Amino acid sequence: MTYLVADDQPGEPAGVRFARLLERPEIVQIPGAHNGLAALQARAAGFAALYLSGAAMSASMGLPDLGVITVDEVSFFVRQVARASGLPVLVDGDTGYGEALNVMHMVRCFEDAGAGAVHIEDQLLPKKCGHLNDKKLADARDMAAKVAAARKARRHLFIIARTDAAASEGIDGAVARATLYLEAGADAIFPEALTTRDMFVAFARRMRGTKLLANMTEFGRTPFFTAAEFQEMGYRMVIWPVSSLRVAAKAQEELYASIRANGGAHKMVDRMQTRAELYAAIGYHEYEALDTSIVTTVIPTAMPQTAG
Repeated sequence: MTYLVADDQPGEPAGVRFARLLERPEIVQIPGAHNGLAALQARAAGFAALYLSGAAMSASMGLPDLGVITVDEVSFFVRQVARASGLPVLVDGDTGYGEALNVMHMVRCFEDAGAGAVHIEDQLLPKKCGHLNDKKLADARDMAAKVAAARKARRHLFIIARTDAAASEGIDGAVARATLYLEAGADAIFPEALTTRDMFVAFARRMRGTKLLANMTEFGRTPFFTAAEFQEMGYRMVIWPVSSLRVAAKAQEELYASIRANGGAHKMVDRMQTRAELYAAIGYHEYEALDTSIVTTVIPTAMPQTAG
């Protein structure tokens, strides 16, 4: 599959394909993919949808997740992940990048970039990761107005309203906000930073019949649960937002330390993806085959060894 061949591209809008995944009986597992290569690897592993985390995008740019990246910067990530994988992508829309008109602009930009879904949260700027302290919540009616604006602007984008209210307003407050957001036009609800199984179960029971998204991030306030456990608790989607970036970043840190200590990367070769594995992942030869002027690449079979 290459994005250059029309027949290789999905015929339906990404939002339609994302919504259809939720018709399946099993929970939709949506891993984070922080770039196009990660997207290809996730697709090869069998996932049917991908997630773009604001924290992962920000960190990959060397920035904190404080709402400083822009719609255009996020659209760049959406384009590469959607184009590389051909899968519907759920995008972290933070607070919508402003008020109602900004939210509408975001929706159109993300749709044009190939997104299938977006979630918008009810924090005030500067926003924080949902699992950190002292988050400031927007007025629920202002958030509902953003959801309504997103609904009005969308052609196919699946709209998820995230509420961070559980930490400060409890389950009652989170449920009240979620109900208002559904009335404003949200397709699903994302209750962020629930801290116990009982909270997840209670929220799902109170929101019975609503499509719910769970966040299984590491080093946060939520205990580890599997996809099957989230499904049992009443959730239809689960994301692992920053896992791919964390694994990649740790490996890079170890690589740079090894080069610095040993004067080269030779002690890390057994930890590396080979050239053949990389070319297979990105479909190198499939692209070559599209242009007969390119001589077929012969991949070196082994690393040359130095004498002595």
